[in-house]
Amino acid sequence: MYVVPLKCFMELTLPTPFSERLSREDAALHLAIGLFVTEEATLGQAAQVSGLSQAAFLRELGRRRIPIHYGPDELAEDLEVVESLLMR
Repeated sequence: MYVVPLKCFMELTLPTPFSERLSREDAALHLAIGLFVTEEATLGQAAQVSGLSQAAFLRELGRRRIPIHYGPDELAEDLEVVESLLMR
């Protein structure tokens, strides 16, 4: 059994069968994917939990054939970011 540190915000203790099969990085990735798929975390938040960049996390989702959800809220957020960048 080992403890998976998640960016110092939380520790997750895995039972021995899992800790023998999964590296800390794989455990964090699995958790991040689960949070993303259930819409408990945004793409950026899930990428942060996984320890990957957003681009690398997107590639991992694609490799696993996991669709991304991109709705009106995400579009509005992206448009706000673009507008703020244009005003600089």
